[in-house]
Amino acid sequence: MIKSAPKEAAQKRIRIALAGNPNTGKTTLFNRLTGARAKVGNYPGVTVDRHFGEIQLAHSGRAELQDVPGTYSLSARSAEEQLALCAIAGIPPLERPDLVVVVLDATQLERNLYLALQVIELGLPVLLALNMFDRLEPEQLRIDPKALSKTLGVPAVGLCAQTGLGMSELLSAMDDALVRPESARASAPWLPKGQGIDKDLEAIAKCIPGAWLPQESQAKDQNRKQALALWALLSIDENDELEGIPLDLRQCVLDRRNAATADNRETDKEVIRARYEWIEASAPSFLIESGDAGQSWTDRVDRILLHPALGFGIFLLLMGVVFQSLFTWADPAIGWIESLVGSVGGFVESQLPTGLFSELIVSGVIEGVGSVLVFLPQILLLFFFIGLMEDTGYIARVAFIMDRLMKLLGLHGRAFVPMLSGYACAVPAILGTRTMERRRDRMLTMMVVPLMTCSARLPVYGLLIAALVPPGDNRSFTQGLLMVAMYLFSTVIAFIAAAVLGRTLFKGPNVPLLLEMPPYRRPHFASVLRMMLQKSSVFVREAGTVIMACTIIMWALLSFPRQDQVSEAPPSAVQSEQVAGAESQSGLQLRQSYAGRIGRWMEPTIEPLGFDWKIGIGLIGAFAAREVFVSTLAIVYDLSEDEDENSLALRDKIRNERRSDGSKLYTPLVCLSLMVFFALACQCMSTLAVVKRETNSYRWPAFMFAYMTVLAWVASFIVYQGGKLIGFS
Repeated sequence: MIKSAPKEAAQKRIRIALAGNPNTGKTTLFNRLTGARAKVGNYPGVTVDRHFGEIQLAHSGRAELQDVPGTYSLSARSAEEQLALCAIAGIPPLERPDLVVVVLDATQLERNLYLALQVIELGLPVLLALNMFDRLEPEQLRIDPKALSKTLGVPAVGLCAQTGLGMSELLSAMDDALVRPESARASAPWLPKGQGIDKDLEAIAKCIPGAWLPQESQAKDQNRKQALALWALLSIDENDELEGIPLDLRQCVLDRRNAATADNRETDKEVIRARYEWIEASAPSFLIESGDAGQSWTDRVDRILLHPALGFGIFLLLMGVVFQSLFTWADPAIGWIESLVGSVGGFVESQLPTGLFSELIVSGVIEGVGSVLVFLPQILLLFFFIGLMEDTGYIARVAFIMDRLMKLLGLHGRAFVPMLSGYACAVPAILGTRTMERRRDRMLTMMVVPLMTCSARLPVYGLLIAALVPPGDNRSFTQGLLMVAMYLFSTVIAFIAAAVLGRTLFKGPNVPLLLEMPPYRRPHFASVLRMMLQKSSVFVREAGTVIMACTIIMWALLSFPRQDQVSEAPPSAVQSEQVAGAESQSGLQLRQSYAGRIGRWMEPTIEPLGFDWKIGIGLIGAFAAREVFVSTLAIVYDLSEDEDENSLALRDKIRNERRSDGSKLYTPLVCLSLMVFFALACQCMSTLAVVKRETNSYRWPAFMFAYMTVLAWVASFIVYQGGKLIGFS
């Protein structure tokens, strides 16, 4: 029977760490226990930050639950893996947890147990949560949690985080482990023994900082010291990226590694082999696998999806279906949002007196933000499809089939995971590079991720493709093909950029891909929808803050100085405008505005790309955020045309826009040149800010902005001028 915790223990803040390999459902369990809205994914490295929540236990009271970054081992060589170790072991400045719940994939138990053994070695109270327990029968497996608990010496509970099976048993076991911590501690009989390894650990243990060792009994202190010495021996070397390691500890480890090499000993293999041999020898006592299980469903599907040619073709086909749906499925919702925002704008305009304030609210705020929100259905669909691929396990397969190509670029397939995430947004994709072990790989991936076509480019592509493709029976199909072509173009350019940078600024040897293939699972639609809404809400908040602020600033630049505040334009200029018949009174206002002056000042630099000064105004706004280009054009053409049409008919307006000589401005060649520019230019302040934070330097965001802007100008120049040379207009 569980006894209540002592009064002094009840007053202490209880900390529980949730640890586990990637793909074990750890974050799903965290959400189930705390109700927190943490992102759930199904590929290695999805959890890149710690998350906190609170749970209520019957006897121990309220406890803080911490979701530790997923890791395959505590033997860390990257900063991300070091964070997992510090959170579990309680290495300063992080505080030691009172209990570590290790989440294991019950269908991959033997492989997952390696991390569990390392956590047990630290001498902390440990509870094993056997997730996906309901999938054992289809996988022809059977696990006895009581036998597992007896073998390892710590409690074990079977559960399913997705459905809630076993949650009450887990909470009860957590409560019991906190009240009676000794029942959840165990020795480590699997550790290697021998004169060589004993000398290594004895020497290194003397250099373990005192701050890493809590004031406990001598036996516990010695066990923890030995476990940390073992971690240091397997983690510290000449190429690690660990931070905060005392110099004497680092030197001691390097000396012992050199001594082992001189004695022809491989300490890493010695320790790892001992752990896995113990798991293999002990497994029959708690794990029963049917001899006639045959090839699993996952293996049969992988024979197709991991085929070098067929698998790559299926991936391209799936991407084509996704991008085609962005137009076909989203069109009705886009029309509905257009009508709604247009009605709101008309109603507000009818209620306000004519003047500057009315123009600000209607043209600057409602129409500007509305012209971006109109593309929200496409962005929702994109996040939905990416969420499905993550949750089913397909993302890991994409990394595998892309590995052969990525090796040619000096990377491995794991780098394609953040690059694929870049299709949604470059900011979380750049944060996702933290899970890559080598700094060289992280930097190289970081520099090319913004070239992937993110969701912020969708409003621009949607506007230009809709203007480029005339209405017709095959309109949606042609638009979908053009969208796929732009995504393929940006991907190819990102690969080329990676190949060039990998052979110049970021030279380094190739490393092999080590990637776990999770079994295929039914998507948890609640988690997918939660992720989709979270990501899309970021877009909406941006539309309501940054984009609206930029839109209002652009409206002010376009509206001032008023014509009655400036001197008349030279008669010859006014006459030429009237003769051309290209501009009305509002057109003259636009030309005389601050934005018009800036646009005409920069026009010589963008004219070779096929752009005029009005497009230049849009490009200025787009450097704050790509989506602002659409809202800026909505303001530009609303002010420059005296029409009764709603400004959300922007696609029709730019389709009919003319140059001063009467020729069409947005020709197919100009639209293509403009899309190429947007595909390659780094027009996102958020991306530059996160690169600065991740690299802790202004040098790399400045380099990224410079090389991408030059690349965009050159590529757009080649498209436009090359197209004119071969007869396109």
